[in-house]
Amino acid sequence: MSDEPADDRDVEGPAEPREDPDEHRPSAADASEPASESDAEPSEDGDADDPNLETDGEGVVSDRHNPEPTYPDPDDDIGGISTPPDDEEMPLADHIEEMVLRLAVVLLFGAGGTAIGLLWASDAIQFVWFNVFPAGGDAPPPHVYNPLELWLTRIKISSLLGIMVALPAFIYECYLFMRPGLYPNERKYYLAAVPTSVILGALGMVFSYLLVLPILFEYFTYYAEASADIQYALGDTFNLIITLTGFLAIVFQIPLFIMLAIMLGVTTRRWLAQKRLYFWAAFAALAFAFTLDPTGMAPILVAVTMILLFEGTLFILKWVGRE
Repeated sequence: MSDEPADDRDVEGPAEPREDPDEHRPSAADASEPASESDAEPSEDGDADDPNLETDGEGVVSDRHNPEPTYPDPDDDIGGISTPPDDEEMPLADHIEEMVLRLAVVLLFGAGGTAIGLLWASDAIQFVWFNVFPAGGDAPPPHVYNPLELWLTRIKISSLLGIMVALPAFIYECYLFMRPGLYPNERKYYLAAVPTSVILGALGMVFSYLLVLPILFEYFTYYAEASADIQYALGDTFNLIITLTGFLAIVFQIPLFIMLAIMLGVTTRRWLAQKRLYFWAAFAALAFAFTLDPTGMAPILVAVTMILLFEGTLFILKWVGRE
């Protein structure tokens, strides 16, 4: 017997089965079938082999190139809602504190104007007294019925100057309070309202002094002189003068409020015109509530003035084509 193997197959191990190349070739029928879920979804091992991902050996931990999720900018338009550029949330306590501080600034301006007005209060009392009565130089002299009446009247008439100084300060402080929630175009409108408010307030006081008060005291004198000896009390008379003058200074802000509301998109001229009867009723109620005159003459004059200002503003808006 020979020592050489008769065949190489006796020396080599069992032959590995050969794969037929056509065995795994997809047929036309297999190509038409949709891929299974396991074929469509990448495996976790495949994701873990991605060099852009970090793993802990059990799964994907984070993306190396984008470790933190991104969120939309709060100032962007999200879902159709946009916010002003400086708008930010604040606790309610901070809002209340800011409002109180700004109100204190307004009161400080008003007190400063009143203090300055005290320097010329006596001259102002004499000037007003002898010009609001229709008799001119023959106006009935004022009467003082308690020791503090003259001093209180001086403070009251000085408060008119305080109102004129505090009114624009009030509007400007309101602007600073609302500024973070306003868009740039809204801020422009509001800033333009400050000098306009001063002018309208001064016009209201002049209107009261030149027209309303003379008519009112002529009416008082006419119905009282036939049956009584007229002696006007200094304090009560100036209570009516100051209340009416200050109230008309505020009433003359109606055109400004209407213009701001329309420019800011709060309302429209057409809607105001449709609801004019409700506004007329509100004007009459305010006039009778804040004008202390049991005869009804002063409230009627104030209510008519408010209605004329309202309708005049609507007419101007319609004339310029603003609906």
